[in-house]
Amino acid sequence: MSTTTAPESTPGADDEQAPGTIAADDPERFLNRELSWLDFNERVLALADDPSIPLLERAKFLAIFSQNLDEFFQVRVAGLLDQVAAGIRLRAPDGRSPTAQVRELAARARDLVEREERLFLEHVAPELAANGIVLSSWEELDDDDRQHMVGVFQDRIFPVLTPLAVDPGHPFPYISNLSLNLAVTVRDPVTDERRFARVKVPPVLSRFVVMPDGERFVPLEQVIAAHLDELFPGMAIDDVVAFRVTRNADLTLEEEEADDLLAAVEMELRRRRFGRAVRLEIDAEASPEVRELLMRELDVDEHAVFEHQGPLDLGGLWAVHALDRPDLRDEDWPSVTQARLSAPEGEPFDIFAAVAEGPILVHHPYDSFVTSVEELVRRASRDPKVLAIKITLYRTSGDSPIVRSLVRAAERGKQVAALVELKARFDEANNIEWAKVLEEAGVHVTYGLLGLKTHTKTLLVVRDEEDGIRRYCHVGTGNYNSKTATLYEDLGILSADADLGTDLTQLFNYLTGYGRNVDYRRLMVAPHSMRAGIVELIRGEVAAGPGRGRIVMKMNSLVDPQMIDVLYEASAAGVEIDLIIRGICCLRPGVPGLSENIRVRSLVGRFLEHSRIYWFANGTEDDRPLVAIGSADLMPRNLDRRVEALTVITDPAVEAQVRQVLDVNLEDDTLAWTLHADGSWHPVAGEGHVNAHERFRALALARTRRLEPADVDDAL
Repeated sequence: MSTTTAPESTPGADDEQAPGTIAADDPERFLNRELSWLDFNERVLALADDPSIPLLERAKFLAIFSQNLDEFFQVRVAGLLDQVAAGIRLRAPDGRSPTAQVRELAARARDLVEREERLFLEHVAPELAANGIVLSSWEELDDDDRQHMVGVFQDRIFPVLTPLAVDPGHPFPYISNLSLNLAVTVRDPVTDERRFARVKVPPVLSRFVVMPDGERFVPLEQVIAAHLDELFPGMAIDDVVAFRVTRNADLTLEEEEADDLLAAVEMELRRRRFGRAVRLEIDAEASPEVRELLMRELDVDEHAVFEHQGPLDLGGLWAVHALDRPDLRDEDWPSVTQARLSAPEGEPFDIFAAVAEGPILVHHPYDSFVTSVEELVRRASRDPKVLAIKITLYRTSGDSPIVRSLVRAAERGKQVAALVELKARFDEANNIEWAKVLEEAGVHVTYGLLGLKTHTKTLLVVRDEEDGIRRYCHVGTGNYNSKTATLYEDLGILSADADLGTDLTQLFNYLTGYGRNVDYRRLMVAPHSMRAGIVELIRGEVAAGPGRGRIVMKMNSLVDPQMIDVLYEASAAGVEIDLIIRGICCLRPGVPGLSENIRVRSLVGRFLEHSRIYWFANGTEDDRPLVAIGSADLMPRNLDRRVEALTVITDPAVEAQVRQVLDVNLEDDTLAWTLHADGSWHPVAGEGHVNAHERFRALALARTRRLEPADVDDAL
């Protein structure tokens, strides 16, 4: 299938579900942002229910689902609760009030958690046991096992525990965010007086205690619960219940009042620990007395209480996924190095010479991040001809080779500038640490622009060559993070294009200095030119005339109301539109008169789809296709409150590669889901002929041979 031709129909579409005509100004034309995110997490959960996926990978998807939900409550639900508490009645674009959203989200999330638990208890756990990985309860252990656990408890667990009683002299203790706890009711056998106590399950210990056979795992909280008599000697243990609290973890930084952004972010991170409680997870067997006490002390209502039949926090299944059982895991797919980024055996490789020959598209994790992006920075840090390195760092791994290369370059006297985004959610502490390391090495570190997050993924290397200064560039869709580059699907372009080099020079000067009204040749940059530029391109497809307009977009999320309305206008004018959206989609496709020419699909599978691609059939001045890649989704935050960059691809061979990525995404009938007009998602009703991840793997292997782009398909 070619992106230049719209598919005749969406596989698996159910026309009977389509609602009637919706007016162009009706809030019903938008789907709810938060409910759409829960739809995405449900698609993640569906992977754990897929028997064709290896068992440990299914356990991994349960862990991902659980951790995704944690973040959703910490940020999105917490924000809505703040609005309710402040009396804000501003409705979402779909017409729902904050209060209505909180109640609807709680009910939907509760249904998903119940499904998650059934899946774990009735399918994944029994199948793990059948394969020699037994998640046992304390009650299932025999006397010899329990005797072994006594030693483990005494040696490794007991010294770390701190019981906290609640009485007139000891107020209710602060319960930290996402900590696992035991609520214990003890009774004095002499006075018959009952007291409440809390025991925190130490996060420094493994979530599961491994039995000597290496095949059985017992939840840590159950081992602690079985030994409470040692924590409360002489007292009777009347009741013990596991519980967990989720708190508001979003930063509330007022940058305008912060003289030192680094110090301000550090202060907000400390405050985050004391955010208000937004969710209470508790064992379903908890007594009404304990349940009411926790609700009262944590100040949460019934909507925020989630009862669990199985273990709390299935994010702990990452420990099970880490087991050395290759028979129960995905086959290893090591990233490969394409021929253009390697030299024939025995010959030295010069990455600068390779990029100077022409732009190179890298598709991670299929193409190696180490031998492409990291190699460019590593080589630049050592090359005496390199004068300067400039980079934006939004999220980076804790042992980042790129950071080490930047330090080395600064120590060798090169001009190194790193824009470190301190406000990258949940990576703030990590980024603060690396910012300090870079500053100590002599790197020029800046923290972005006032009121804006710097989310762009850009790198510039300035090199003094025989024919003058040459600039080597990288613009990507993913972070400079070695770990996520093996898990996230992303695109990046390595280029020595003079116009792109000029654009990146201007962009970095804007980020580290001052400037307005910067003109770019190859870049669209938010918050200045990107919104208007994309709107112009969409409307350009309308202007192309009947039967010629065609748009394909791939992104993580589509939320922005203005962009959605412009896409509706294009659809009504006859433009054929395909949207490939991994996560949130607030656009309602397939509605007669509004969006009948728009199709939406989502790919969810082994790798997290993360690339952003924008393709317009008539986007250039000569009505040829225009394709751009970069860091931005179509969300208000990306278009208005972040520094983002999309680069237009001008090289025909690279443009063809990017179109191929879109084509494979549209052809996939294995990993894909489609969004229906009623807002429901359904798996594509295909025959499993095309698995996008397997196809991209094959294409990457073909690129390791020295083939021309036109010959790649013939080689597969």
